Amino acid sequence: MDWQMLSASASNWLFLIFIGGIPLIGFLRKVNVFESFVIGAKEGFEIVVRIIPYLVGIVVGVGMFRAAGGFDLIAHWLSPVFHALGFPPELLPFALVRPFSGTAAKGILAEIAHTYGGHSFLAHAAATMMGSTETTFYVIAVYFGAASIRKTRYAIGAGLLADLVGVIMAVVVTHWFYSP
Repeated sequence: MDWQMLSASASNWLFLIFIGGIPLIGFLRKVNVFESFVIGAKEGFEIVVRIIPYLVGIVVGVGMFRAAGGFDLIAHWLSPVFHALGFPPELLPFALVRPFSGTAAKGILAEIAHTYGGHSFLAHAAATMMGSTETTFYVIAVYFGAASIRKTRYAIGAGLLADLVGVIMAVVVTHWFYSP
């Protein structure tokens, strides 16, 4: 039996145990599992309704900024600086968009992979950035908004600093491991 078949079999069994185990444990503990599920679903729906305005706000704001050419303008201004530091300027739009929108970042990642090839240094670095950074402004807008947290000054700074470190280290690590 090869590794992939073993992994798939183990995944299927774990999933089955998880799906069957929750109702079984609820039954043994005398918990009405369906009623608990319905209550949780209702609370989840209420949370979704509360965060929709924040979600719409961040999506519209990012869309307007991108459509107006804001990201392109910032990338154009910062390109010489990053090129001098050894940071590929082709990754700058990705690095700028990622803190705002994961979906837009995925689109740029796909564009980089299509343009330069999926096995190129740029595609590997962008994919590493995708896993090393967060959609900071989205998280602040949606999750902090849902929790009614208004003072986000330090959270934004810490999140953007973590994103910057993630972007830099993604390029450094990709340089270490990438072999053309």
